Amino acid sequence: MPKSNMRGLISFVLPVYNESASLMHFYSALSRAIAKKPAYKYELIFIDDGSTDSSPAVLNKLHAKDSRVVIISLSRNFGHQMAVTAGLDYAQGDAVIIMDTDLQDPPAVAMRLVQKWEQGFDVVYAKRRSRQDSLAKRTSAALFYRLLARLSDIEIPANTGDFRLLDKKVVAELQKFGEQDRFMRGLVSYVGFRQTAVHFDRQKRFAGKSGYSFSKMWKLAIDGILGFSNKPLKLIARVGLFFSFLSFAGIVYATTMKFIDPGHVVPGWAFITISVLLMGGVQLIVLGMLGSYIGRIYNEVKHRPLYITASVNDRRQPSTKTRRHTS
Repeated sequence: MPKSNMRGLISFVLPVYNESASLMHFYSALSRAIAKKPAYKYELIFIDDGSTDSSPAVLNKLHAKDSRVVIISLSRNFGHQMAVTAGLDYAQGDAVIIMDTDLQDPPAVAMRLVQKWEQGFDVVYAKRRSRQDSLAKRTSAALFYRLLARLSDIEIPANTGDFRLLDKKVVAELQKFGEQDRFMRGLVSYVGFRQTAVHFDRQKRFAGKSGYSFSKMWKLAIDGILGFSNKPLKLIARVGLFFSFLSFAGIVYATTMKFIDPGHVVPGWAFITISVLLMGGVQLIVLGMLGSYIGRIYNEVKHRPLYITASVNDRRQPSTKTRRHTS
């Protein structure tokens, strides 16, 4: 059913980490885009995720000139997914749009997400038709989504990031999730509701370099796989059965050769060394896989806050909305 509240509020959740070179350009592009849809009110929630450059100063300038700009400053760098979580906790909109501020997510596309929402969809995700990234990043992303599709217990759309629109009822459901190792696009798929895609061409970064290092990308990939699949644990049993079969075959071979050619002497040091190293490597891999799941359990049982807010700059009337993890 199409949305009937055409005078509603749309919130933009905009995580920022060392984006001082692009913030003003992003703000200008976003302002031009939302000016084409004057039927709505807007709030622009910038979450400063512990930036170490001049991003806080730029954000303060935007806040001083535009009452729609809200600044949530986290006490340190908690990571992109936690910054998005903080923005969702604060957002008051009938719809919430998550996007990065490096201009790889074009603000004009955000208005196309709104159009789909107006048609009655609760989740509208921006799907990359093409992307101007390095070959290594494109290749690793393709491999990740292929692996995730095979392992995940739910369907997570390929070639998508966190750039998407969420209806307020979807946001309300996401706020019920308190898990530490968050993979937001997986959580959005998990909650369900009516979902659709808008295709777009992803641009190059306007300036600077990505805050997602290889280690952070690796952690996000692991969070996506381990958070939505227990198939790696099932794989351990299959590996165990495979090597048990090899061991049984070795026993049969050794016993047979003892009776067929009892005088035959086979130098066994190489075979034994290879066997020990192989089994030792397999055991370490299995222990590492188990340790990854146990580590996630350890993080959850501590029940630490997902993030800590140092300050909130909002020139409007303070919201009465409950926020779960602020200082």
